[in-house]
Amino acid sequence: HIEGLLEDITQAFPVDRYLEHVRSLVSPGRFEHIVRVTDMAVRSARANGLSQEQVEQVALAAVLHDAARDMTDEELMELAPPEMELERRHPLALHGRAARALALRWGVQDEAVLGAIEGHVFGVPQDELVGMAVSVADVSEEGRGVNERIRELAMTDLAAAYQLAVRAKVDYLRRTGKEIHPDTMA
Repeated sequence: HIEGLLEDITQAFPVDRYLEHVRSLVSPGRFEHIVRVTDMAVRSARANGLSQEQVEQVALAAVLHDAARDMTDEELMELAPPEMELERRHPLALHGRAARALALRWGVQDEAVLGAIEGHVFGVPQDELVGMAVSVADVSEEGRGVNERIRELAMTDLAAAYQLAVRAKVDYLRRTGKEIHPDTMA
């Protein structure tokens, strides 16, 4: 199934070299998640009437969003120095900013793409459709086995799906006693 999705993505978008970079940095399971997120984010973007340029931005941001997710705490802090105590205590929270740094290193300069990569961890402003599509797909892609309502809503009302996704994330963090980043609350 993943190989078929991967083929569809690489035929539709010029992301091959980025996929290879990412594949070399993450576990096979994480790579499959990235492929599923990319597929869902693109389908959602199209279903919600995003322009072809925006759909291409969504595809690239989704491919790159978890590029740094499997790095060590030390690697994350080197790529994305913590800006507050919470980030020092929880370096994994830096993986979006670290992935943005990798994307820049690999030549990505599109701010919509970079913002979506960084923003998938703490959230994006509600006028950033590219970031919303990636964030919603990240929390609700089928492999996660949760958030089916968000997944369905993403195909008809991206903004509503995004609001639900942020609420689900905050509820999860509260339930598990984890700290919530101020950017997520904002």
